[in-house]
Amino acid sequence: MKPKKNPIIDFDLRQLEIFCKVLELQSFSKAAKAVFLAQASVSERVATLEKLVGTKLLDRLGRQILPTAAGKLLYKHACLLLEMKKTACDELQDFLGTRKGEIHISGSTIPGEYIFPELLKKFHKKYPQVTVSLTISSTLEIAERVINGDFELGVIGSKNNNVNLICHELWIDELVLAVPAKHKWTRKKQISIGDLAKEPFILRGPGSGTLKIINQYLEKTSIKDATALNVVACLDSSTAVKEGIIAGLGISILSLKALKTELNAGILKVIAIKNLKMPRKFYLIRDKRRNISPLCRAMLDFLISTADATINTM
Repeated sequence: MKPKKNPIIDFDLRQLEIFCKVLELQSFSKAAKAVFLAQASVSERVATLEKLVGTKLLDRLGRQILPTAAGKLLYKHACLLLEMKKTACDELQDFLGTRKGEIHISGSTIPGEYIFPELLKKFHKKYPQVTVSLTISSTLEIAERVINGDFELGVIGSKNNNVNLICHELWIDELVLAVPAKHKWTRKKQISIGDLAKEPFILRGPGSGTLKIINQYLEKTSIKDATALNVVACLDSSTAVKEGIIAGLGISILSLKALKTELNAGILKVIAIKNLKMPRKFYLIRDKRRNISPLCRAMLDFLISTADATINTM
C-alpha cells in the first residue's frame, strides 16, 4: 500500500488579499465591501483557501475573528507578498509614466486640518490619478504608526528623535495666545507670564505636538510647565480649543495657522506674552528601514518642494 501523499499547498494573491482583509477589519461583511465582492463570495474564498492549505486559518469567537496558529503564519507572509505586488505595480506604473494608485499618509491636527487641504489640491493637479488617504492624529501616534508601517509618511508638529525615523523640516509656524474678541486684555499690547498663570486656560491633549512645544517654551519661564497654569479643560483638537475660547471657557495658546479664519472674522484676538516668542516647525517623517514606493517618493518630493524658504535660517 502506497503512503498517502500530503496535498501541495497553493493559493493566489487575490485569496490572500481577501484573507488579510477579513483579519484586519475583523468582519466578513466589511472585508466584502473593501474588496468589492459579495459577503458569500468572501466566505467561499476563505473556505477554499483553507482547503488548499489543508487546515483551518480563522476562528470565530462570538464577534471576534482570530487567526489560528497557521493563520498567523500565513498572514505574516501574505502581508509581505501583497507588499511586493504593490511595489511591482507601482514601479511599473512609474516606469511607464502612468502614476496612479493610493498613498496613505497622516498629519497632526494643524497640518492635517489647516495646511494639507490646499496642498492636496495642488498635488491632485500634478498627479490626477493618485488618491491620497489622509488620517489626522496626534503627533505621538503618527510617529508610532509610521514606525509600525501603517503610514508611509507623516507630518508632525514636533521633532521625533527615534533613530529609525528620517525627519525633513517643512513649514514655519508660531504659537500665540488667543483670547475672545471682547476679553479684558484686548486693549493691551502684551501681558506678563504671571497674568497668564492666573487666567482660565484650555490645554491641548496629551500626545499633541502643540502641547510639547508649549512646555518646551514654558520651561524657560517661571511657570516651567503647562500644568501649572489655571487649567479648566483639556481638549483633543485645535478646533475644540477654539470653540472653547469663543464660548468663554478660557484662553489658550494655539498655532497661528489654525487661527486665520477667526482672526480675519474678528472673533478671536492674539495677545503678546512679554519676553516669550514661540516659533515652531512642522516635520515630514518616514521610516528609513522601509523601501520607499514611487508614489510615496512623489508625495515626499512634492511636500519638500513646499517647505518654507526660511526654514533653515531659524
